[in-house]
Amino acid sequence: MEFTLITVVGLLAATCTTISFLPQVIKTWKSKSAKDLSLGMFSIFATGVFLWLVYGLMIGDLPIILANTITLLLVLLILYFKFTFDRNEESGG
Repeated sequence: MEFTLITVVGLLAATCTTISFLPQVIKTWKSKSAKDLSLGMFSIFATGVFLWLVYGLMIGDLPIILANTITLLLVLLILYFKFTFDRNEESGG
């Protein structure tokens, strides 16, 4: 793959938008609380990221594929925390 200026800009943009989820993942994991996170927002966002990943695979665009694969994993982790921690809070544990 040739790393053109366009590809480099795409990879930098992908890196910024992808790592922006790390603070939320870390905070949620450390606090063991996801009560303030919107299930609707993260569910819709996960769907959109999945569709971007499919789109990236269809056109063979590396920045789109990498960013959305990693972002999808982070968002799914947040959703996992949401279900797990909310259930624990409701049960008093």
